[in-house]
Formats: sequence, C-alpha cells, structure tokens
Amino acid sequence: MAVTDDAIEAIKQMIVAGELKPGDRLPRETILADRLGLSRSSLREAIKALTLIKVLTVRHGDGTYVTSLDPGMLMDALGFAVDFHRDDSVLQFLELRRVLEPAAAAVAAVTMPSEDIDGLAALLDELPPNPDVEELVANDVEFHGRIAAATNNPLWCSLLDTLSGRTQRARIWRGLTQERAVERTLEEHRAIQRSLAARDPEAARSWATVHIAGVEDWLHHALVPGS
Repeated sequence: MAVTDDAIEAIKQMIVAGELKPGDRLPRETILADRLGLSRSSLREAIKALTLIKVLTVRHGDGTYVTSLDPGMLMDALGFAVDFHRDDSVLQFLELRRVLEPAAAAVAAVTMPSEDIDGLAALLDELPPNPDVEELVANDVEFHGRIAAATNNPLWCSLLDTLSGRTQRARIWRGLTQERAVERTLEEHRAIQRSLAARDPEAARSWATVHIAGVEDWLHHALVPGS
C-alpha cells in the first residue's frame, strides 16, 4: 500500500503544481510510470483510487483525465464515507455543523441579498400550521442550503450540504420523539431569518449555534442514556 500511496501523492503533486490541470489527459501509463519512478501496477492502483474519489476519470479507449475538480463532485466521496458511520458517529458530524453553520449564517448576514432573506421568510411560511416531520426537515434542508449559498463559497456549500444530508435521519428521529421539537425548530429558523434581515452577524451566529446545538444535545442524551 505504501508504494500506491507514493503514486497517489506523486499525481496529486502534479495537479497541485499545475502540471496537470482540470480536463488534462495524463501521459500514457508507461511514460508516466517511468517519469515518476513507479511500477505500472502501483500507478494503476493509484489511478483507481483517484478515480473513486473523482479526481481522475478514465475514458475507455481515450485515456485518463483530470476531472473538473468541482468541489461538489469531490464532496460526494465524503458523503459516501459518511453513509458507513454508525448512528453514534453522527454526533461528530453535528459537532462539525455546529462550527460551520453559525459561521455561514454570520457571513450571510452581510452578503445575502435582501430579497433572498425575504425569500427565507416566505419559505418558512410555506409550511402548513402543523407540518409533519418530513415536511419540516425538507424545509430545514432548503433553509440552511440557501444560507450556505450566500457565502459564495462552493466548497463551503458542498461540505455543509453533505453534513446536512447525512444528519437528516437524526433530525427526523428528534422530531418524532422530542416534545415540541417541531415548534422549537420553526422558532429558531424565524430567529435566524430575523437576524439576517437585521444584518446582525453575531445574532445570526448565536441563533444558528443554538439551533444546531439543540439537535446535538438531544442526540447525545438519546444515544448515551443517563448522560
């Protein structure tokens, strides 16, 4: 595996250094192996690994190319890995959301167009008086996705989208089992939207922290009875 790791690192350095750019075709296998001082078998394994995480793509009969390296596409690999985690590991992803979501809300308070902030209020108004949990979570995902988009940072958006999607089951579970979870979620969303409308980054950050931390705290107690 160490030799394959060396091959992966060598190709990565070629991309980082700009020798290989998005859309470029890699040199033929024999030429690239000789250039990097690697065996052809280790090079093939490296290409397979980099193809799995969508850094490279193999076009049969044509060659191997560097992908567009679009952040959203690359984050798919993280999403795939997250799917294999146990329920108790979701806490780790919620911890990460608790760092990233409030920061995104603070940025959105400055950068988000007023009409988009008004659109968040309209989005919340679309929910019926007594939404079921699935409706609420779908609205929640859209709500946070729009705020993330206001950062104008594709990587940030992709990371938040991946984390949000993979913690969705926990949020549904909470909505079904915790008293007033639905009402509390709506109240917190309204508070975040009002903070954005007031152009108050610290209030937006605080309410987003309260919102994510509430899910995290509930899940921690649900998974660790007596904690």
